[in-house]
Amino acid sequence: MKIYLDVCCLCRPFDNQAMNRIHLESEAIKEILLRCTTCDWTLVTSDAIRYEISRIPDMTLKRKVEQLAAIATEHVHITKKISERYFSFVGLGFDSADALHLACAESIGAIMLTTDDALIKIIKSNKDKISLKVINPVEWLMEESRYADQNIE
Repeated sequence: MKIYLDVCCLCRPFDNQAMNRIHLESEAIKEILLRCTTCDWTLVTSDAIRYEISRIPDMTLKRKVEQLAAIATEHVHITKKISERYFSFVGLGFDSADALHLACAESIGAIMLTTDDALIKIIKSNKDKISLKVINPVEWLMEESRYADQNIE
């Protein structure tokens, strides 16, 4: 299974953990990253992720996020096909960065995880035009755990 964590997810473990939601998302992301190194899950990065990380002004945070992204064993380069899909996502109302992440994740059949509620809302309102699964990491990890538990029984 291929997992595409957007940069919001990669930054989440370094956010202030005082809020329950942030703490839960951080723990889910850490668990997903761990499973990407120990299971048959594949963390995927992209030119879009590298660019977005390069723009993080806090050098300490940037290094930490780069270390998490370095776990990825697959990288998506921007191609003409991805660029074309990017423009179709922009046409649906996605902002530029989100549209590029969506096009990259979709191009390799990944699950895209994000902590961005607004992005998930737009995805849900366009579900008939988008085959890509985009979901919050906590919700997705819970789904995966339920599925794994059912297969054990």
